[in-house]
Amino acid sequence: MRKLLLLGLTLCSGLVFAARLFYLQIYDSSFQKLSENNAIKMVYDFPERGFIFDRNGKLLVANQPAYDIMVIPRNVKDLDTLSFIEDLGISREEFDKKLSKAWTYSPRIPSPFMPQLTKEEFAALQEKMYQYKGFFIQKRSLRDYQVAHSANVLGFIGEVNDGIMKRNPYYRLGDYIGMTGIEKQYEEVLRGVKGVKYIQKDRFNKDIGPYKEGIFDTIPVSGRDIVLTLDSELQAYGQLLMQNKRGGIVAIEPKTGEILSLITAPSYDPDYLVGRKRSKNYTALYNDSIAKPLFDRVLEGQYAPGSPFKALTSLIALEEGVITADERISCSGAYYYGGRKPLGCHAHRGPLDMVGGIANSCNTYFCTAYRRTIEKYDSPQEGIDAWHNHLESFGLGNYMGYDLPSGRKGYIPDSDFYNRSYNYPKYRWYATATISNAIGQGEVTMTPMQMAHTASVIANKGWFYRPHIIKQIKGVDTLPQKYTEKHYSSISPEHFDPVIEGMFDVYNEGTAEYIQIPGIEICGKTGTAENFTRIDGEVVQLTDHSIFVAFAPKDDPKIAIAVFVENGYWGSRWAGRIAGLMIEKYLRGEISRQDMEDFVINGSLEDEYAKPFLGEPFLINQ
Repeated sequence: MRKLLLLGLTLCSGLVFAARLFYLQIYDSSFQKLSENNAIKMVYDFPERGFIFDRNGKLLVANQPAYDIMVIPRNVKDLDTLSFIEDLGISREEFDKKLSKAWTYSPRIPSPFMPQLTKEEFAALQEKMYQYKGFFIQKRSLRDYQVAHSANVLGFIGEVNDGIMKRNPYYRLGDYIGMTGIEKQYEEVLRGVKGVKYIQKDRFNKDIGPYKEGIFDTIPVSGRDIVLTLDSELQAYGQLLMQNKRGGIVAIEPKTGEILSLITAPSYDPDYLVGRKRSKNYTALYNDSIAKPLFDRVLEGQYAPGSPFKALTSLIALEEGVITADERISCSGAYYYGGRKPLGCHAHRGPLDMVGGIANSCNTYFCTAYRRTIEKYDSPQEGIDAWHNHLESFGLGNYMGYDLPSGRKGYIPDSDFYNRSYNYPKYRWYATATISNAIGQGEVTMTPMQMAHTASVIANKGWFYRPHIIKQIKGVDTLPQKYTEKHYSSISPEHFDPVIEGMFDVYNEGTAEYIQIPGIEICGKTGTAENFTRIDGEVVQLTDHSIFVAFAPKDDPKIAIAVFVENGYWGSRWAGRIAGLMIEKYLRGEISRQDMEDFVINGSLEDEYAKPFLGEPFLINQ
């Protein structure tokens, strides 16, 4: 009986062990997968990022090869650390920091240990990498900029961070993504789709070929090429004109809303933020708090528009029926209102009708037109809101929907703003309290992009397309509808004629008479905007900004432009000259006013920008 019991126990135990062994070896594949993971390396095959071209087919951005040293921390074994760090040219502290970061990310998933090796560094290391278990080299491509301009437009790519990876599971540590500009706006179009290769390794950590003959591998899908609306030659010329100056240039094709030029100054060579030097160089640019090369003045700078805003004051007054184009208004050298300090005006002939008022930039004329607009209504609140709504129909006080990732809205005040500012109803306010709005000062702010857009709307006599910088996505037949949908301002088309005539006379007999371009009928408006900053806790008035908006030719506009030059004295001195040169460059391809070009290219405002730090006086235009 005891023998039978012992035999039974033995048989039962054997069956249990056999069943368990069968389960582990046949049914449960987890140990097999673990074994395979130790012998299989997953390598991402990064696609070629899409190329970027200008409107004329000129290549702006291509790709160049780069190599990343990747690490799988759990596979790092028997490492000759001293030899490894000598080959890489790094310190032991840097090695420990990089490996610790990789462990934190994942012990099993590859992550970048040292990105963006050069061809020479790759050639010196590739034959040695088998000695360093857990490390391998992965090929990728970096951007290769073919031009030294347009950094603010093109943007740059950089390594993804934790926040990006959490928001989008497509990206893994070490991946690159568009950070600014076109690279960011059209990231999903440009990036393509990553491929994956599973590589089998032997016990010496050498690659021995694709796993299971590559049946699980996927091939990368290249990103799509895109064509921008920019004119590369015009961009390069504009950047040359803006050297040693601060500000921006925006040029738009009125009939399409296509952005022909978008320049911020100062800027930098886009190649400056490529490769292993990117982080160091970006830090230097970011820390430049004086010139602010990373600040896109044309999209993010919000400035008082100055006298170019007078064209809008005229249009609103005409639409509201409070003035006619033929009515003449007298000016005694200043606009007097409510016993306060008069609003000054420069000397000119008079009295002036609307065409003359615009040509001579008479403050009295536009203050009168603005005040009548507001006082047409039963209350100043209603008047301000009617004025605000007209401006809003131009796209002002908003982003306008252009296809660039950065920007500011500018500001067009309404009655709620003034009610808060003047503590209404405790203190009543009237049209005279907001009179500075009439001449583009006051609380109104616009970006240079909005200034150029306004010139485009006037050129079209009231209609417009949203400004945009994408002309074509290769392989896609149409653009997004929002860039092909026609919009209309609230101003009737017939009211634009006297305003256009007035802007034409700015060149013929007005404030831009001496900077005409022979043979090109240009409609423009000079602007001089007050400029304030805070120095040692006190608000100080600096040298005025120079502003100019224009379009040409008069009867068939092909380009609308806004130029903004910080501390540029007055409108025609810098901005007007630059606008004329840009217009001729685009329309003719060559320059006839060599004297004007020499003045701009050889001129500098660096001494003006240094004045706040040197305690020197500023030029203030009255």
